[in-house]
Amino acid sequence: MSNYVAAPLLVHFTGGDVGAWRVTAMNAVSGEVLSPVPFVDMHEGAGAPPPGAWALRGVAGHVRYTTRAEVNALNAKAASLARPEATLAALIPIRKNPQWWALAQDERREIYEDQSRHTTIGLEYIPRIARRLHHSRDLGEPFDFLTWFEFHRDHESAFNELLARLRATKEWGYVDWEVDIRMERSA
Repeated sequence: MSNYVAAPLLVHFTGGDVGAWRVTAMNAVSGEVLSPVPFVDMHEGAGAPPPGAWALRGVAGHVRYTTRAEVNALNAKAASLARPEATLAALIPIRKNPQWWALAQDERREIYEDQSRHTTIGLEYIPRIARRLHHSRDLGEPFDFLTWFEFHRDHESAFNELLARLRATKEWGYVDWEVDIRMERSA
């Protein structure tokens, strides 16, 4: 099953007192941290999410900045979410600054892949790390993107390496708010 869904899928991430994922760390990489919570729950679809201290919405669906060949490569290697062995997760909400959004689509693509190699770097870590991107900007949310990752404990250092490589790129110079929320599956 591909995590790069063709039809839009509304997803709510709720931080609160209950959830499928127990928060182990929550840090602001840039900007402010969200209110601390003990759990995060992910709810797919149009129904109301459970109440919590905060809720973030995003839509998984049509990919952007990605060529057909890149989409095919991602789909060929992608690991499914909710694999039983993937007991760790990370939710990383990101907002890019106005300078990023003032760029034309082709200029953003140039920085995203040609200079920063975002997709190329990500492909090196699939299928060890499953990922699904949710677009939030057009929903009026505080973040532009919500990225959800799931992985086995043995791949946590690879996940940290992936993040370090991406955060060192030119693209990340446009990020003005990023929160790194680490979790483990609740018992």
